[in-house]
Amino acid sequence: MILLVFALDSGLCYTFQQSQAMSQLTPPYPLILDGLKQGRVIPFLGAGASLGSRASDAEWEKYLVSCVPTANELAKYLAKQAVFPSDESPDLTKVAQYFGVVGGRGALEQELHSIFDCDFPLTSLHTFLAEIPSPLLIVTTNYDDLIERAFKAKGRSYDVVIHTTNPKFGDRVLWWQHDATEPQVVIPQKLDIDLSRTTVIYKMHGAVDRFDRGRDQYVITEDDYVDFLARMIKNKAIPSIFAEPFQTKHFLFLGYGLRDWNWRVVLNRIEKDLRRHKKLNSWAIQKEPSSLEKKLWERREVNVYDMTIDDFVKELQSRQT
Repeated sequence: MILLVFALDSGLCYTFQQSQAMSQLTPPYPLILDGLKQGRVIPFLGAGASLGSRASDAEWEKYLVSCVPTANELAKYLAKQAVFPSDESPDLTKVAQYFGVVGGRGALEQELHSIFDCDFPLTSLHTFLAEIPSPLLIVTTNYDDLIERAFKAKGRSYDVVIHTTNPKFGDRVLWWQHDATEPQVVIPQKLDIDLSRTTVIYKMHGAVDRFDRGRDQYVITEDDYVDFLARMIKNKAIPSIFAEPFQTKHFLFLGYGLRDWNWRVVLNRIEKDLRRHKKLNSWAIQKEPSSLEKKLWERREVNVYDMTIDDFVKELQSRQT
């Protein structure tokens, strides 16, 4: 636990525990809002970012487009379909791995496509990001197309870069230019986009393709994550044009927790491989983070704030001029 001691003008000292206090403070809204508008902040959208104002007691059901499944709900559904051993922990990566073993990769991807090929309701977060007039680099690990649909609804153009898992694409990415009808298959280090003029949605863990299931890409099984990390180590995963922004811009994590080992490992690789500047503060919005998660965020020099994404977005919107 880190103790911070401040000397006040009165001569008194004020001490507080950092990992507890940060979640109780107010996010630096002007700094974050100006940073988004000026391209100094990169939003990272996790699974929680797609849930919107979903009630805590709401239950996901397949074929109902009222909400996106949480990771736990998706794991439980896939576990039931594959008759996952009841004595094993229903971790999503483990369940997906088992599903692929007993049913085949094709069956797993078909099941995922049937789940995410839906017009889920847009959230206030996705709409807010689409209303920012300046170009953004948005990183998401979600398979749904909520962020793309939000930009389309606002008439905003964007490019999409998708990490591939299909062996036929090798270590390449799919690049959808804003006016294209088909994606280009590009070596990550040869991706050529002017980030100062173009909004880019980087789908780091793949995505559903609503028009062609054969182009679906999912980083979801244990093997998928091992392959993704191996490509990161070889500098063949993250396109090189994102290296400079990842090194020099603030990160804003929305909808992430740090209990999942796979996401923590990815963050570690980003920090180490890209030699991220140590003096850059980043922020995370997470409702009721555990003590462990607070410490894990703190270790990464990320200030975590205990609040819902909807409340965070409302406050940002109220400060827009």
